[in-house]
Amino acid sequence: MHPHAVILLCLVLLGTATPALAANEERYGYITVNSVQIRLDNDTAFIHLTYSVDEGMRVIFFLLGYQDLKNKLLTILNYEDARMADINLSQADFIVYQAAYSYGNGVYWYPYHHFNILIPKLTVESPQVIRNFSNTDQFPVGIGYFGNGTTY
Repeated sequence: MHPHAVILLCLVLLGTATPALAANEERYGYITVNSVQIRLDNDTAFIHLTYSVDEGMRVIFFLLGYQDLKNKLLTILNYEDARMADINLSQADFIVYQAAYSYGNGVYWYPYHHFNILIPKLTVESPQVIRNFSNTDQFPVGIGYFGNGTTY
């Protein structure tokens, strides 16, 4: 077998074994989440994640791209309809359309949401208020707010 193929195979196997080695609740595979910020704009949620990835995985991303990282981040977020806007090795941006319910006349409700791992720092920002949470795997209560008048 070619030496480069053996090295690549070892790195892939290390990446698949990493979830079993993870002891932190804010860790998912080779990803350690630092924070999640959710900015609500009418019924749309703009989500910004900051995280770190294991050093050994950087070569894999260089060779194979970010698809596995994107899939793991989507699993962490736990939104069915999240769309990736931007991604790199330390942060990613997602957009979730219709994340909040519209009650008409610019009134919205962003409901409870469960994440698939522990988030060390969660920030949810509406046009009127900012709520901060520490070491949580959920946005525990909904938030009502008035939209800003623009639509997407």
